[in-house]
Amino acid sequence: MAAQIGRRLRKGAATTAVAAAAVAALSASQAPGVTTDHDGRQTTADSQPTPDVVADDSATGNSPYYTDLPPLNSPTPAPTPSASGAPTGVGHAEAGIPATVLDAYKKAAARLNAAKPGCNLPWQLLAAIGKVESGQASGGRVDADGTTYTPILGPQLDGNGFALIKDTDNGAYDGNASYDQAVGPMQFIPSTWEWAGRDGNGDGLRDPNNIYDAALAAGHYLCRFDWDLSTQDDLDRAILSYNNSRDYLNTVLSWLEYYRKGTHEIPDGTGALPDNRSDSRPDSRPSSRPSAGPDPKPSPKPPTNTPGGGTQTPTPIPTPPPTTQQPTPTDTVDHLEDAGTAKLTATAGEAFTKRISTRAETKAGQAVGKVRIRFTITGDTDTTFTGGESVATVVTDSAGVAVAPRLTAGEKTGTFTVRATVVGRSLPGVDYTATVTARAADALTRVGATPLTCPAGGEFAEQVQVKATYKDAVADRVAATATLVKTADDPTVNDKGPYFKDADGKAVRTLTELETDANGLLTLPKLYADDTAGTFLLRITTTGGAMLTVELTVEATSSPTPTPTAEESTSPSPTPSATPTA
Repeated sequence: MAAQIGRRLRKGAATTAVAAAAVAALSASQAPGVTTDHDGRQTTADSQPTPDVVADDSATGNSPYYTDLPPLNSPTPAPTPSASGAPTGVGHAEAGIPATVLDAYKKAAARLNAAKPGCNLPWQLLAAIGKVESGQASGGRVDADGTTYTPILGPQLDGNGFALIKDTDNGAYDGNASYDQAVGPMQFIPSTWEWAGRDGNGDGLRDPNNIYDAALAAGHYLCRFDWDLSTQDDLDRAILSYNNSRDYLNTVLSWLEYYRKGTHEIPDGTGALPDNRSDSRPDSRPSSRPSAGPDPKPSPKPPTNTPGGGTQTPTPIPTPPPTTQQPTPTDTVDHLEDAGTAKLTATAGEAFTKRISTRAETKAGQAVGKVRIRFTITGDTDTTFTGGESVATVVTDSAGVAVAPRLTAGEKTGTFTVRATVVGRSLPGVDYTATVTARAADALTRVGATPLTCPAGGEFAEQVQVKATYKDAVADRVAATATLVKTADDPTVNDKGPYFKDADGKAVRTLTELETDANGLLTLPKLYADDTAGTFLLRITTTGGAMLTVELTVEATSSPTPTPTAEESTSPSPTPSATPTA
């Protein structure tokens, strides 16, 4: 097995060297104004995410990633088994994805495309990111439930050659109570997993070391800003938000294109292993990500022979003392202040026009930039940030201000709270109260002009239909009430005249829980009339104060002329008596 792994790595290194030149040229042609950060990663101003995303924390904390590239030749979609049973064909090792890992990617994409169809998330994108982040969970070393046999951890982000992110989870996810480390097959940092984590396998847990949970979380993360990943610009933004590096973007895109041309399922634990990482420099520190097999214990260096025939044990190289870390921007924050947030109010189903702004300050009141602020929606509400999330992490700008993503109101009305806190510090937060009001209409008009009449004891031929508007726009899903009132000045229910029927066929003269449709239309049930003739009033009201009174006429039935009976028609007429004579 070790020999096979070695051959895979050597082959991967060779193909990577060939492909690197092509992608390097691609990077140069697509990335004008490229700059290099302290980790040797390239970034460009024009490749940065949208303003919302620039502020948002990356999923991985910009941790190192695998830079191996796919072969230049397209893979064989259906490899032919050899005499030994192993698949053969162009790129068979690189195109093979371990069975459980592949299943997790496909299920996560299916769920995302059902929940957020406008995102158009391809499962191959999850596979490409999984390849770059962890080599498909270290070649598919997962159990039947999708959990890795050993944790996959990135290096601690202590600012020594990597980003500086002090512990945010007390070591709950990464086992490190001093600094954060990227965790699991999709390499989420703990502070991002805290809000982005999902239960992908239905076991009631959100485990970053489980490929089903991690793949679903990655899908939600990539779709959180209503991006359409079928467009190149949005696809680039989503990938850059995962790890903000142009090299990272190009590497993921190369694997995405490769997997789209053909992949196949292979047994768990037999996946091709990556070899090169973005931090693989002579002065870089060793990776804490596990290899495909158990981590071997380091062998002691053999003693060397001396000219006198004896042996000499090499002097161990002393470990340099740790350097004193300078205070981070987060360390200097003393408190948070509201940065001029206006009143937060929105109608159900609409986006809030105002956004929450929070300012990080020192004890002296000076602004602190580059501090991560977490905004969390709390309370009985279905309001979310853009993209459907209830938590968002935003980095303060040079003025110390973090602006939360836009809020989108749900259907639940009432007030709720958004709390702003500093990630990595136990400081008092700032609470913002937001209110969702019911959908409303300010005008009602009747559809149609035919007089509404019927005979006493009959039924109205035409149903009443009205249209609701709000500020001349369609007022959809607005609550309404219809009542047969006594007079225009007396809104009490009339106990005579027209009526509706309930489910049991009994007369009712008030209808509640009515609602306009998507076009603002409301069609009332059929109306009936009792034996009382006259003119009656139907009053319709909505949330927001719209009111319309409709006139109903019940015509009396005319009494027929009495018809003489047979006896009366056959009786002889009386004969006048003779006039007496004188």
